[in-house]
Amino acid sequence: MLRRVLISNRGEIAIRIARAAAGVGMESVAVHPPADAGALHTRLATRRHELPAGADPVAAYLNMDALIDAARTTDCDCVHPGYGFLAENAVFAERCTQAGLTFVGPTPSALALFGDKVRARELARSLDIPVVPGSAEPLTSAEAAAAVAEQLGYPLMLKAAAGGGGRGMRRITGPEQLADAFARCRSEAD
Repeated sequence: MLRRVLISNRGEIAIRIARAAAGVGMESVAVHPPADAGALHTRLATRRHELPAGADPVAAYLNMDALIDAARTTDCDCVHPGYGFLAENAVFAERCTQAGLTFVGPTPSALALFGDKVRARELARSLDIPVVPGSAEPLTSAEAAAAVAEQLGYPLMLKAAAGGGGRGMRRITGPEQLADAFARCRSEAD
């Protein structure tokens, strides 16, 4: 049975996780960089742990080494990533597992699969799950995307193969938008 969770996030989601943990009798550890020391999520958890300072306080929540070290230092047996930050990061989930910590979320292999939208579409098709018409292969250039768009018609959505939370996704209503949208999607992908 899990008894203490490291919450590798901040704000509203960290508050929800701390409250849920308390509701099932678990202790929780809130992490924070110095800039977030007074944040509400640090006061609602059972314990708090300061992460290394940096120029960008948000980067502290992406520091896998510091988060795993915090979990070990505070004797946590699991890590809950919330959403955003490292929640969909297969490498982080795997590193937690390797450190003997339960990652509260999908398995590393599931995160890797669904993080790759092309592979996820292939899996859905193989299971006879309907998918929105689109390219069966990754598109490596705006020209390749234009060729597929010509077959599908407009409007359409362009989605990077990597990137979650809506990053790397653009609605395109005509061919004049394609090259810019392709460049922006590529720059936002993980």
